[in-house]
Amino acid sequence: MSGGAPGALDLDKLFTARLHAARVRPYLATALFALHVVESRRVPTMAVDRHWRCYVSPAFVDRMPVEELAGVWVHEVAHLLRDHHGRSDRYARRHGLSGPAERLRMNIAADCEINDDVYGEGLLRPEDAVRPQALALREGELMEDYLRQFRLGPLTQAMAWLDCGSGADGLEREWDLGPEGAHGLTAQERDAVRFRVAQGITGRPGTVPAGWRRWAEEAFQPPQRWRELLGAAVRAAVSGSGAGEDYSHGRPARRAAGVPGAVLPSLRRRPPRVSVVIDTSRSVSDAELGSALREVAALSRDLGGRRDLVSVLPCDAAARVVHPLCRAEGIPLVGGGGTDLRAGFERALRARPGPDVIVALTDGQTPWPSARPSCRTVVGLFARERRAGSWHEDHPYAVAGAPPEWARVVTIGAGGGAR
Repeated sequence: MSGGAPGALDLDKLFTARLHAARVRPYLATALFALHVVESRRVPTMAVDRHWRCYVSPAFVDRMPVEELAGVWVHEVAHLLRDHHGRSDRYARRHGLSGPAERLRMNIAADCEINDDVYGEGLLRPEDAVRPQALALREGELMEDYLRQFRLGPLTQAMAWLDCGSGADGLEREWDLGPEGAHGLTAQERDAVRFRVAQGITGRPGTVPAGWRRWAEEAFQPPQRWRELLGAAVRAAVSGSGAGEDYSHGRPARRAAGVPGAVLPSLRRRPPRVSVVIDTSRSVSDAELGSALREVAALSRDLGGRRDLVSVLPCDAAARVVHPLCRAEGIPLVGGGGTDLRAGFERALRARPGPDVIVALTDGQTPWPSARPSCRTVVGLFARERRAGSWHEDHPYAVAGAPPEWARVVTIGAGGGAR
């Protein structure tokens, strides 16, 4: 202890550990020093709330080496930077989950997401740190991905002690000071911290772990109306009548009583499947392909994080290999020839089970299917200067023709609109 009453929180040691964390992870310094420390003997270790307060157990600080304590600082602030409390709330609403057990599962999944980025290079990993390998899962995935892959059981029994606070899983604790308590950050202040951290990460190419780089690239995109419109168009398509609907004998139809001796199926909703056809012809720039990949990642969020429901099909004049959506940056967008997205539509519609929605991301320099597909269609159209004249594939500003009337179209680019 560094002075004070016996059993008091050793602030010197705690703040030395924070300074060490800021030295080895300088891009996180703004967030680390934005946390306000609250001493609490009701907290098992260290925990955060959504208002950026850090609750600390004096006994925990006493028994932890400074190097490990520094890693815990980074771990806790990572929960807040990555909005695990907000994401947990949204996941719980979508899937009808409630109760401390489900929130513990979310805390475990959130720890799996961040612990492969936290430790090493100056930060020691505690022996009981939760890692995906302990659950027979792969590293490098997101919290939502892990939540679909495990349940509480024998593999998680040793993790029952885990409690990173409401800032990790969204469930308020009895020790939380709440929104009216002292020293909490406002929503604007929290966003400002995230923005400065994201700027620090993008300004240090090659020295930041991949998970943090991915977060920084996605955390703050410039406000563009077309992103909102594209997301709304996809959500409308997947929620429309017929999308994600099928007949099932798992529950009898309500009208079955009127047909004695017959078991009638009922119409049931299932998660919709989306096939993304990406134009990889030579008339599409690298910047536009990068934008397309960001939109593919956004599509999975619009589907509640269900990346398994999104398949990606690169296409120029021929349809390429269909890729499941694992990480957008891992999808090879091969092509570079002419453009005929009809091949991509045909390939997507041949899939079994077939898609409920096709999303085509293209510059529009392509012929289109002559008939309406059997599923809904959304076209994300890269912005082009529309010029009169015939279509030539080699002309960077030429356009083959407007997308068909049966497609919902959103122009991708500053000021883009929709029809």
